Amino acid sequence: MDVNLPEVKAEVEAAFARYEAALMANDAEALQSMFWNSSHTIRYGIGEILHGWEEIGAFRFARSPVGLARVISRTVITTFGRDFATASTLFHRDTMPGRIGRQQQTWARFDDGWRIVAAHVSVISDAA
Repeated sequence: MDVNLPEVKAEVEAAFARYEAALMANDAEALQSMFWNSSHTIRYGIGEILHGWEEIGAFRFARSPVGLARVISRTVITTFGRDFATASTLFHRDTMPGRIGRQQQTWARFDDGWRIVAAHVSVISDAA
């Protein structure tokens, strides 16, 4: 298993950056396009449990843009071979004092590019 092939890691880093930019712009269409269009796709969020591309989209298109601004840190992207990767990051929001967010995504390469196949977002107390 080849871990972190430079060209593959660069592709996933670029996909992750596009996701973050779309999130900050509340670009629901761009965000939705980055998820695998499948009933097998899962996103567990801070306050929601979403199974399938359609549920994820319904959440995205109904979500308020208020309070989405954040600063990310300690992002770790790891690729496995040429078609599978994980992306993990921490985030802070001014709207969540004393709390730290955690986001993990599982990415897979399909014929039409990299897509998120599973995601988890949670918030805990910031012990720091």
